[in-house]
Amino acid sequence: MAREFQRGHKAKISDLTPGTDLYVGVQIAAPGLTFDISCFGLDANEQLSDDRYFIFFNQPKSPEESIQLLGAQSGDTESFRVTLDRIPAAIQKLSFTATLDGSGQMSQIGPGYIRIVAGGEEVVRYAFTGSEFTTERAVMLGDFYLKDVWRFAAVGQGFDGGLDALLKNFGGEVAEEEAPPAAAPAAAPGFAPPAQAAAPPAFGAPPAAQAPQPAPSFGAPPAPTPSPAPQQPMHAAPTIAAPLAPQTPQVPQAPSPYGQPHQPQQPQFGQVPGQGAPPAPPFGQQAPAPYGQPAPAPYGQQPPVGMPPGVPQGMPQGVPQGVPATGAGLQAALQPYKETATGQRWTPQNQQLMRVDLTMGGSGVLARQGSMVMYQGKVDFGYKSAGFVGRAVGNATGQEMQLMRCTGRGQVFLAEEGSHLHPIELQGDAICVSAESVLAFDESLQYEVRRVEGHGIPGGALFTMQFQGTGTVIVKTHGTPVVLPVTPTTFADCNAVVAWSAASQVIVSSQVRLRRNAYPGHSGETVNLQFRGAPGNFIVVQPYEV
Repeated sequence: MAREFQRGHKAKISDLTPGTDLYVGVQIAAPGLTFDISCFGLDANEQLSDDRYFIFFNQPKSPEESIQLLGAQSGDTESFRVTLDRIPAAIQKLSFTATLDGSGQMSQIGPGYIRIVAGGEEVVRYAFTGSEFTTERAVMLGDFYLKDVWRFAAVGQGFDGGLDALLKNFGGEVAEEEAPPAAAPAAAPGFAPPAQAAAPPAFGAPPAAQAPQPAPSFGAPPAPTPSPAPQQPMHAAPTIAAPLAPQTPQVPQAPSPYGQPHQPQQPQFGQVPGQGAPPAPPFGQQAPAPYGQPAPAPYGQQPPVGMPPGVPQGMPQGVPQGVPATGAGLQAALQPYKETATGQRWTPQNQQLMRVDLTMGGSGVLARQGSMVMYQGKVDFGYKSAGFVGRAVGNATGQEMQLMRCTGRGQVFLAEEGSHLHPIELQGDAICVSAESVLAFDESLQYEVRRVEGHGIPGGALFTMQFQGTGTVIVKTHGTPVVLPVTPTTFADCNAVVAWSAASQVIVSSQVRLRRNAYPGHSGETVNLQFRGAPGNFIVVQPYEV
């Protein structure tokens, strides 16, 4: 029986199926709209560093065929074959996306889904509807990502800018589109053969006779039996790819910066404003370079992906020719600090700033009061009361946290005094963190004050917070911490330790002496924590004493 996912849900592939040869089907439709469904193969930095792993209608498979575009079949608008054990190590994530080809918005779509089929059986399905979106024109539906093992995440995050914004998010470049030829082709592009009556591939797709059609609650009615009528063209003009060879020997016009209106190109040196381009050179010869500009690339060589022909390779990508130096300098200066969107609920923007997307996960976030530095969207902030008992325990143990609850649909940016922030994802396990070192956490996590047994110090014990369940806790440190394995001889200063695995045995070790200055071998620390535990336990220590 297939597991029903909601936005933000994640699971290990091994928990869903023991197989690695998978069928991924996507169903998305809206009256009068056409969709492009693609797969981006991303590196460890979630960037499209190798464009051979951008799988779409014009490039239906990766070099080693670990990712293949299969076309429409078994009731799916588009389908893929993914062989996880053949994906190269450089590819750490597969993002399945849907973009609108033409006008429209994702809010117009009917119920749809992305599903995974293994061994002829559907193992997981993430269903979505147009009510989850507004003005988006591109949506990341689901991800396969490698985190020690391959996992699947239901994303459901969109971009208003469509395919261009999606490519820029993945570090790609968009080439200038050229005018379509005067004579339209007689037939639709043959990037995918029409559905046939033959049985689908046996590696994971369910047989055609047994394939369950989408239930009425999932969206558009089941597709009728394929008829000889021609398919609706899905791509009347190229939307992305490597730079296309120019059809006419015209001087290409530089693209405008992303988000700014197109500006007419300034006349070249020695050219009268309004005068047309110089005449084309004889066939087989290159056009001379404008005065003061480097010569174009030799015939047969292509400029870097995303840059128009004739732009020197030393020029920063995205900076068109002819733009005043002030505009290009401003764009280049702000580029390293742009917002990072990865499709995950928690996304570090840098070492000191964390972004949480409240539209993912379905639950609210509890954050330290005053830690919000910015938010976008419709977000509600409320006071989180610990109750009388909670306040009494917090005051008595020193583990009191003044929290606020963040709910709604939007993104909240959190920081505090320039501390380094570290997201720790829990999947049913537990971790102990000092309340002073907690910035925020998912409301779905359970937390309580835990006592650390000890002797020889006033009160006989220390206290810490224990978090357990499924969710993420954001830990803040002063400087870059170090993570050490727990051994029988592991000691840490209680004022420098930040967190440790909940399965570790912690003992308070006291070194109080009447005249400690008379003992040269003394560490100067009166209270240490000794950690013991089985292999796999750890402690986190910061280079700072609270």
